[in-house]
Amino acid sequence: MIPNILSIAGSDPSGGAGIQADIKAISANGGYAMAAITGLTTQNTTGVQGVAMVAPDMIAQQIASIRADIDIHVVKIGMLGDATTIETVAQGLDGLTAPIVLDPVMVAKGGDRLLAAEAVDALRTHLLPNATLITPNLPEAADLLDQPEATTLTQMHDQAQALLKLNCKAVFLKGGHLQDADATDLLVTPDSTTELPAKRTQTRNTHGTGCTLSSALATQIGHGHPLPEAAQRAKAYITAAIAAADTLNVGHGHGPVHHFHAFKEARE
Repeated sequence: MIPNILSIAGSDPSGGAGIQADIKAISANGGYAMAAITGLTTQNTTGVQGVAMVAPDMIAQQIASIRADIDIHVVKIGMLGDATTIETVAQGLDGLTAPIVLDPVMVAKGGDRLLAAEAVDALRTHLLPNATLITPNLPEAADLLDQPEATTLTQMHDQAQALLKLNCKAVFLKGGHLQDADATDLLVTPDSTTELPAKRTQTRNTHGTGCTLSSALATQIGHGHPLPEAAQRAKAYITAAIAAADTLNVGHGHGPVHHFHAFKEARE
């Protein structure tokens, strides 16, 4: 079965992050991608120039329209922007039994804030308790916990456990911001902790890695893989996508990863 994956996120016209990255990652991982757009951005590989949120009624209608017609096997949530959008999405998903992968998008690769600081409480209250899995990076984890950013693997372990106490069911904490030779992520559930190391690729082309990883994870869950296996598969996918990023020639800043690296390898 090909799983139907609904991404609820913002649009990146440069194609490296947001809805565009989600659709690519879902497709590359063997899912059928659907999208409810929460916001429009003007951005490219050098940064974000502007953000315009979609009206709450239109966000709600997008989700309702899909729910009325199509079986949703997994939901991936990305950029939400503000408290009103968070509440709208939470209401739109009420009663849905599909797993939810929440990527708490707060800051873009170039440092531009994509979630209002005052909306963090709404995220904790309305979405974290309903999430099957959250996938923050280290700055996002620090925001959610109101703590300094982790700088060591030991601190990552501590913060992942603290995130569990915010009532989410599992945490995939991304360690790409650590200055280690390996890029180690953590999968933490109430019963286990798994380290997921990978050799770090030296490249500036990492735009959209968080969106891509969370969408790959959602799709692997949709295929029926247990969470640890889904995490391993998604980690392998994003690692290879980053390793192949320099084969693309997109922009003058932080370019995208190569979502369809496997197709290139198959042709060769």
